[in-house]
Amino acid sequence: MNTLRISLLLSLIFPLMLSCDSNNPKPDIQGHRGARGLMPENTIPSFITALEYGVNTLELDVVINGDGNVLVSHEPFFSAHISTAPDGSEVSEELEASLNIFRMSQTEIKRFDVGMRKLSSFPRQEKMKVSKPLLSEVFEAVKEYQIKHPSRTVAYNIEIKSVEGQEGLTQPDVKVFSDAVVSVIRKHVQIKNVNLQSFDFRVLRYLHEKYPEIRLAALVENGKSIEENLTDLGFLPEIYSPEYILLDQDSVKMLHEKGLQVIPWTVNNVSDMKKLTSWGVDGIITDYPDSAKSL
Repeated sequence: MNTLRISLLLSLIFPLMLSCDSNNPKPDIQGHRGARGLMPENTIPSFITALEYGVNTLELDVVINGDGNVLVSHEPFFSAHISTAPDGSEVSEELEASLNIFRMSQTEIKRFDVGMRKLSSFPRQEKMKVSKPLLSEVFEAVKEYQIKHPSRTVAYNIEIKSVEGQEGLTQPDVKVFSDAVVSVIRKHVQIKNVNLQSFDFRVLRYLHEKYPEIRLAALVENGKSIEENLTDLGFLPEIYSPEYILLDQDSVKMLHEKGLQVIPWTVNNVSDMKKLTSWGVDGIITDYPDSAKSL
């Protein structure tokens, strides 16, 4: 094949390659509770580990402690699955509900360990003595990481763990809860680098009305249709974030046609990651950011 024919062939193929890349961009890999499969969940070491594996978006959960501060935690209590009491005993299922974070000071909270328990569900998780951090402490730790890695940008996907009926028991009301989270965010990071998510659609409605500049994600784990969930919500959020088993290729296409991004959770199997990527999802939330590097 002569040089002219090779040049002509490349001129035809190269634009096609670029077109394929632009139509199928790499999804945003989000570290679920940091890197839950590798490090104790929702802790600073977990978030830094996720960043070390190339994650650009940290997914995390927040509650409110007895001081009125925003704490990074999946539950508003100390879970029996991961927690060790100050006296070194394992927190039992009978005891966990009484360890109400909404009634505890940060000084009390810091005395509990959430990193030393062996978890059969996450056998690769490294064990270490570590406590639940404030959201502000996570932001500061990530800033220090970015100083050492100035080319790295970091986004946050923060779940407000609000449950209807728990106001005054394990959480403040929706407005106070949401305002507290937004206040901490504004003090430490740029709003454009954050989206807020929740299963509690009351939270999303309030945020949509008061803070229209914040990107919102509707978390979904029910058996309702997409249309039913969006009708219940009352507006179109920027992101639809269902449990991954609720998705199929047609639903991804439908959501994209509505202008929504699709970011499923929690995807830990590489074959599932590849299938979802082939359907064109915009992101994947995973406990194993090391496995997602292959995408």
